[in-house]
Amino acid sequence: MNGTHLSNRLQTVADFVKPGARLADIGSDHAYLPVHLAKQGVIQAAVAGEVVKGPYHNAVSEIDGEQLNAVITARLADGLAAIQPDDQIDTIVIAGMGGTLITNILESGKAHLTHHERLILQPNVGEDHVRRWLQDNHYQIVAERILAEDGHIYEIIVADPAEHAVKYSAAELKFGPFLLQEKSPVLKTKWRSEQTRLQQVIQTMKQAKNAPEAKIQEFEQECQQIQEVILNED
Repeated sequence: MNGTHLSNRLQTVADFVKPGARLADIGSDHAYLPVHLAKQGVIQAAVAGEVVKGPYHNAVSEIDGEQLNAVITARLADGLAAIQPDDQIDTIVIAGMGGTLITNILESGKAHLTHHERLILQPNVGEDHVRRWLQDNHYQIVAERILAEDGHIYEIIVADPAEHAVKYSAAELKFGPFLLQEKSPVLKTKWRSEQTRLQQVIQTMKQAKNAPEAKIQEFEQECQQIQEVILNED
């Protein structure tokens, strides 16, 4: 993968960046995403934010090598602190990290949000944490994608600012409002695997000398929810 050829995961993220956007890619690593979008003429400007020096220097090198310094600025900063008011950012990407970390970045960086930004988020795990944060902070989920690549399953969540409060059901927070409607084979594969994992954990817990009954019941209910909401049509 490079700035010319993205992975399917990053290309799916890129597809949700509107033409003419001013992008902040938080946790940009090599800055492949903003470089790709700049070379395609999609974005006006971009900030590639990195909190770790190694990836930051990788981003600087990639931007320099592609001669895109006039379009993309690399910044060494923690989370949304990479964004400055003069950047006039209208699109924020946070991809390739856990859902809890993504929500922590959004929550701790609220001062850098104007609530006019499109958020394109790709959590590796903990997608429900991300959806709950969006709900609690008046962002409407407008699209979702799920895809399998290199043995992993990824979800992309796209949200735009909402004028009024947004409320999702427990099932929508867990599985995704758009993904629930589609119930794609990839979604079923993901949750079938999770159901199997939970069942194995339950069996191990039941063999313990002092079995944690409350936790067993919680996991059994989760397995039942997966079965009823996702897998019953199989």
